[in-house]
Amino acid sequence: MTTTAPPFGRALCAMITPFDEAGALDLDGAQALAEHLVREGCDGLVLSGTTGESPTTTDAEKAALVTAVREAVGERASVVAGVGTFDTRHTVELTLAAEKAGAEGVLVVSPYYSRPPQDALEAHFREIADASGLPVMLYDIPGRTGTRIEPETMIRLAEHPRIVAVKDCSYDLLGAQKVLNRTELAYYAGCDEHILALYAVGAAGYVSTVANVVPARLRAILDTFEAGDTPVSARLQQRATPLIEAMMSAGLPGTVTAKALLHALGLPAGPVRAPLRPAGRETADGLLAEYERLVAA
Repeated sequence: MTTTAPPFGRALCAMITPFDEAGALDLDGAQALAEHLVREGCDGLVLSGTTGESPTTTDAEKAALVTAVREAVGERASVVAGVGTFDTRHTVELTLAAEKAGAEGVLVVSPYYSRPPQDALEAHFREIADASGLPVMLYDIPGRTGTRIEPETMIRLAEHPRIVAVKDCSYDLLGAQKVLNRTELAYYAGCDEHILALYAVGAAGYVSTVANVVPARLRAILDTFEAGDTPVSARLQQRATPLIEAMMSAGLPGTVTAKALLHALGLPAGPVRAPLRPAGRETADGLLAEYERLVAA
């Protein structure tokens, strides 16, 4: 079970990537949003993940985003760069670029679409970890990639000195506990509805899309649990459920719903890039209503 300090902090936001109205990268907006998120309780920012629309940003944009956000937050928060692709060679290139740009770690998703077997998956992650001096967070999200990082594979990968963490979207609490019991990997809940459940069995914290809009509310779940007030922590998790469901389980990607809410709140966001499309007015109004109910509670 994890006993050391979390390598990237506890409360991490899977930050959206702001664009301007023409669809270009908005670095000023990214810096302003990063500042806001850190002020509101995030101690880590994960850039260019799925929420950050990494499939539609260029390598140069990814590096520029890391540099800009690192400059904005300084030492107040960790900066983790999403570098995962379905191509090992390209992922290595992105890892080296993230290291040069100032990232403190990399998030590496399972290669998607090609669905490599477990031995090839393990070799992929080891090659990434060998390529730089940065610590690696594995990203297990089989619902999107088509490939699970099996618990036994995680346990073997944990032997690598630079593979230090997992963002877990496997929906397998038993599997997570098996890995926690046999390794020192820092587990982060990647599904907002599992923040307290995973934290209570030894996880390090979360990497959250919903934290783009309610960072302080989610951090409070961890803080009250740490303070020994489990009933209050559970109630805070429960109160967040309607917004989590509206943002993450209502048929639209979290990127779309997060940007709709950030726009309504006057925070940097901008449009999504195709093939994604913005939320419609009815959806955006419903999201704002759930947000307002949560912050008023």
